[in-house]
Amino acid sequence: MSRHKPKKKERKTTTTPKPKPITKSQFPAWWTNVRLHSLLIFAVCFLLYSNTITHDYTQDDAIVIYDNMFTTEGAAGIGGILKYDTFYGFFKEEGKANLVAGGRYRPMTLVLFALEWQLFGKNPTIGHLMNILWYGLTCMMLYWLLLRLFRGRKNEDFVYFIALATTLLFAAHPLHTEAVANIKGRDEIITLLGSLAALYFSLRAFDEKKPLWAILAGILFFLGLMAKENAITFLAIVPLSFFVFRKANIGQIATQLAPFAVATIAFLAIRTSILGLDISEPGIELMNNPFVKLESNRWVSFTGGEWLATIFYTLGKYVQLLFVPHPLTHDYYPRHVDIMSFDDWRVLLSVVVYVAMAAYALFRLPKKDIISYGILFFLITLSIVSNIVFPIGTNMSERFMFMPSVGFCLVVATLLWRLVEWQQKGTKITSIKQLNTGLIAVGIISLLFGAKTFTRNFTWKDNYTLFTTDIKTSPNSAKLRNAVGGELFTQSVKEQNETKRTKMLNDADGHLAEANRIHPTYKNAYLLRGNVNNYLKKYDESISYYNKALQVDPDYQDAINNLAITYTNAGQYFGEVKHETDKALSYLNEGIKLRPNDVETLRLLGIAHGVKGEVNKTLDYLTRALEFAPDNASVLYNLGAAYYQLNDPVKAQEYMDKAKAIDPTIGRQ
Repeated sequence: MSRHKPKKKERKTTTTPKPKPITKSQFPAWWTNVRLHSLLIFAVCFLLYSNTITHDYTQDDAIVIYDNMFTTEGAAGIGGILKYDTFYGFFKEEGKANLVAGGRYRPMTLVLFALEWQLFGKNPTIGHLMNILWYGLTCMMLYWLLLRLFRGRKNEDFVYFIALATTLLFAAHPLHTEAVANIKGRDEIITLLGSLAALYFSLRAFDEKKPLWAILAGILFFLGLMAKENAITFLAIVPLSFFVFRKANIGQIATQLAPFAVATIAFLAIRTSILGLDISEPGIELMNNPFVKLESNRWVSFTGGEWLATIFYTLGKYVQLLFVPHPLTHDYYPRHVDIMSFDDWRVLLSVVVYVAMAAYALFRLPKKDIISYGILFFLITLSIVSNIVFPIGTNMSERFMFMPSVGFCLVVATLLWRLVEWQQKGTKITSIKQLNTGLIAVGIISLLFGAKTFTRNFTWKDNYTLFTTDIKTSPNSAKLRNAVGGELFTQSVKEQNETKRTKMLNDADGHLAEANRIHPTYKNAYLLRGNVNNYLKKYDESISYYNKALQVDPDYQDAINNLAITYTNAGQYFGEVKHETDKALSYLNEGIKLRPNDVETLRLLGIAHGVKGEVNKTLDYLTRALEFAPDNASVLYNLGAAYYQLNDPVKAQEYMDKAKAIDPTIGRQ
């Protein structure tokens, strides 16, 4: 009997499914080349602002650079820069530096200006070039920060698209021209650079577990604060960033925030030691407090409704300018922005927009939505310049959007990415061709922004170009009307053609009249009108305007000095040109009351009395003049002439010889 081997139990075999083929990415190598992207970003920044390199100083450059006694000392002035309010080096006296509520302590950029002065002297070309370089570095830092924020995400094409798109939109945005094309605007650039760099190294400290990066973050943040106070908003941006982009618990976030807190405490301690603890409300002066109005010939504060409505109008204007940056102006002073109310649809629309933004951001924040992050970045950094937290001395300014626009650009880039995803209908993006819609949109927007930026830069060529261009956009700004009038007056003095000079002076007077219509107690406008009418030889009008300035401020020394000069000029004009001696004497007598020791007024009084035959009075005035100016050839010569009238030829010749020894041409026709 044969044995049969038992059959082996057949195993049920399960076939392992073959893995799906991995679709090979068709993105070119340059798409992830960080160095190439960085060079591209810097090149874009340089090209966009290259036409500013040959520009002059403009606007507030005088305050922080060429008329600042510390900056113009070069390195030797750094001690004074660190010791005083930012404006002290310009006003050169206590009190005036604190014209704006709370004062200003922003020494970082003044130190940079002082070092540039030390190396290159008064050189606006260097100032503009350095602004471009700092701006280029800031944009590269933004790009690096975005790559770091999104680090670890599997969707690499998304990371590079968002980082590159956000940065290019930011680099090209026309609202940044005020910060970059105006040398003084460097405080905005350095503040953002320090803040972005601080967040970047804080993230590196967390990711790489290297505490030294956290220390560096604190140092960079401190330098940002020393450039401008609005860096302090990053005390909220830092924890927000860790919440959205890192799986960090409260303790870890607090640890990363600690160097920022230490830097802030150090900055505030220094600032307080310089400026004190005064956080008083701004005074009732329209150019330093836009929220006042004239009622029954006295200035009063806005009502609560007017204050809030006006603020919301400006907040809405910011959003409009971010999307459509036209028209642009450097001046939003009263009444370019008028007194607003909640009856105005623009105010109501702004309220709706901001409520919607805040609601979306807070609702989507737990989902760690990038658009939510971008909106909150915008709102947080905007808060400090909104006039809601504390008064900033003006309604709004384009440079105030420099930091908040980072959030705006991030939101736009993210929306463009979502547009691409919607087009792909859930299909995985594996080719750069699939990004065409997004890339083309970024390119078109950047080109449009860039074209506007490049052309807008020309406006910042010099004060004359800036003021006379922007007055077309801001005709209701008292400050800009005053600036145009002042600049036309300055340029008219250099004009050789009499007809052109007279036209410039009349145009200047027209702008200054508008400044006083808008702001009836604008003492500087009255002062400049006095100057203009003095040059036009309209002496009575000139005297009237100086007196109006003194009605506003009885201690206004510039008005007192210029009024005295005008009396002297009027006396000379009516005596020597019009030959109206009595009228000349009436002006000269008023002038000598204001300047009892003025040599020229005393000399002219002596001559006028001599014309009337009152020789004893002539001798009295000329002798007094000689006491103050013993080597004045004109006084000596006129004294000689007086003694000839008194039939004393010996003494007459003695004085005339002394005069000719000083000035051999005196007495020649």
